[in-house]
Amino acid sequence: MKEVLAVILGGGRGTRLFPLTAHRSKPAVPIGGKYRLIDIPISNCLNSHLRRIIVLTQYLSESLNKHISRTYRFDPFTDAFVSVVAAEQTEEEQEWFLGTADAVRRSNRHIRQHDFEDALILSGDQLYQMDYRKMRETHLDAGADITVGVTPVNAAAAPGFGILKVDANGRIVHFHEKPRHDELDGLDSELPEGGKGYLASMGIYMFTRSALEKTLAADASMDFGKHVIPDAIVDLKVQAHTFAGYWEDVGTIRSYYDANIGLCQPVPRFNFYDVLMPVHTHARALAGTKIEGSRMKNVLVSEGSIIVDAELDRALIGIRSRIGRGCVIRNSLILGADFYEKTPPDPSTGKPAIGIGDNSVVENAIVDKNARVGANVRLVNEAKVEYADGPCWYIREGIIIVAKDAVVPDGTVV
Repeated sequence: MKEVLAVILGGGRGTRLFPLTAHRSKPAVPIGGKYRLIDIPISNCLNSHLRRIIVLTQYLSESLNKHISRTYRFDPFTDAFVSVVAAEQTEEEQEWFLGTADAVRRSNRHIRQHDFEDALILSGDQLYQMDYRKMRETHLDAGADITVGVTPVNAAAAPGFGILKVDANGRIVHFHEKPRHDELDGLDSELPEGGKGYLASMGIYMFTRSALEKTLAADASMDFGKHVIPDAIVDLKVQAHTFAGYWEDVGTIRSYYDANIGLCQPVPRFNFYDVLMPVHTHARALAGTKIEGSRMKNVLVSEGSIIVDAELDRALIGIRSRIGRGCVIRNSLILGADFYEKTPPDPSTGKPAIGIGDNSVVENAIVDKNARVGANVRLVNEAKVEYADGPCWYIREGIIIVAKDAVVPDGTVV
């Protein structure tokens, strides 16, 4: 894979993931208790022996840039790198990135400085494990100008994706962005495992160098999925590479919540324990987690946490979490903390310690990093509200989210 350059798109605002993206970009959002979303595509690259990686950033990128610089350091005697390229205003371009293709086009002055035969364009906010070497085999065997990663979806899910129709040789002959249910007729394709079904674009693209230059120079298209790929089908050879494994676009609160809760199952669909496809992240010198007199079922607990006489059921507990005595945590994500408090807050301020206070109940919720949830708090949404905004919390798709650094006073009921 020395001939391949990876470009990861990491600059989107992620409005559908608000408030998790209120202080960070989508790829910097925590996943799996100790990782960030950006670790997934970078780890896939490293596991595929792809060692030259550019990350394009723009929106609230400071925490993402810091994470990348701290985590991905290589031997100085190798050409391996993970390099951040931030959005720039130039004499020719005064606006910020306007889409996926526009981000690559505006960064192409940096990309073209590298020697590569193929460019692999990746999203920074998806959860999957993929060997990109197999995708390149498809790309080379087909003699393709562009290869698109696709995954089978059913008719119910198809309207949420760009649906690609392929011929008997796997060449893409038609593309329809997010078709309505009544537009699905004729969009099904022969699946590799047999039978017919719908193939959805994964937002993963491999371009030959010449095809990338040609498509970016053709016009000012904003997005690969909406503009570049549909136009390229007309006069370039665009091939499909089918991926049948677990893949999830965690671009909404519900999909993010479900993907993380799924990691708490006895046999999760995404495997963080695969020794052949490890997920890398920032190495921390944290003590082991301490659990005293607690009852747990289907719980994933990250290092450096302390849990005292609590009841947890289907819960993901992030690094440095503090769960107080008598707490009940069900179907919830506690994302942890970025630091340990040296001393407890002064009680006279009414400011609780970082973590979940004694005798609090948290159900169907996401508590972001460094949040201070006081004692005897009930975050349960008994009224089944779908959307609401509070002073230190939000409800999206029925899920309560306590924002990063938020303070929830003692006795609060949501």
